[in-house]
Amino acid sequence: MIEGILACSARPSTASSYQNNSSHHTPQETTTMQIAFIGLGNMGAPMAINLHKAGHSVKAFDLSADALAKVQAEGLQVATSAQDAVQGAEAVVTMLPASQHVEGLFLGNGNLLASIAKGTLVIDSSTIAAATSQKVAKAAEALGIDFIDAPVSGGTGGAIAGTLTFMVGGTDAQLQRARPLLEKMGDNIFHAGAVGAGQTAKICNNMLLGILMVGTSEAIALGVANGLDPKVLSEIMRRSSGGNWALEKYNPFPGVHENAPASKGYAGGFGTDLMLKDLGLAQENAIATKASTPLGGMARAIYAAHSIAGHGGEDFSSVIKMVQKKG
Repeated sequence: MIEGILACSARPSTASSYQNNSSHHTPQETTTMQIAFIGLGNMGAPMAINLHKAGHSVKAFDLSADALAKVQAEGLQVATSAQDAVQGAEAVVTMLPASQHVEGLFLGNGNLLASIAKGTLVIDSSTIAAATSQKVAKAAEALGIDFIDAPVSGGTGGAIAGTLTFMVGGTDAQLQRARPLLEKMGDNIFHAGAVGAGQTAKICNNMLLGILMVGTSEAIALGVANGLDPKVLSEIMRRSSGGNWALEKYNPFPGVHENAPASKGYAGGFGTDLMLKDLGLAQENAIATKASTPLGGMARAIYAAHSIAGHGGEDFSSVIKMVQKKG
């Protein structure tokens, strides 16, 4: 399933600044736009739906017929192909699984850049290698197309609620164009730097998230093995020095958080294989920059083993299964 990237307009921002858009939930003076949204997975679909709800005309595409049916039921237009989706679009948003999908869509067999009108803004919210974002952006610039990378954090819950965090790589002017659309999908917009910087920030964040989830899983599993109530232990740690996002909103133990993937058979959410991909990107970057990331490397090895054991399609919080006491 493909996941989506978006093009937008906005107020200026510096490379080190961000804006908390609490006004996201109230009507704003945003010009209605024709938007192509390509990639309607667990994250992309609710993002596209939120743009539609904000009054924009969204024409969506995904390789999955079920994904298309889902957004069509919400009132979105559906396209027959990516090329069809971008016809007449003022902004294009893509949310795809990996670097090869983004490069293939825009530069490879898809050659989507050739179908996008000059002056269009493309926002890629996929999590991919920074070098891929830079390669596509360079090709887009030669055609008079603005391309920014804007990966997200906040999970499926944030995508549905429209409270995502965007990490943007691009120029101030490009972010200024993108902001009104980004504000309809998220509450926080960070300008990380030039094209590719958003991707670098995202892999740093997800490396930390992967490490924290493994550590949180180990701690809860240890407590439960000693007879502690996982809910009580989680609350103790949440309010103590071990507090983190997993304990706060995404507990890996079933039944602690009603709406977390752990309480739904680890279905939906952010897949183990996607976390493995992001941890791989972090390690590739660490090797290229000679950065020391021993815990990141260990987390990648743990998730690789978890995937090999048959859990690649489950939410990444299912890694707790690796450390739970059996029987």
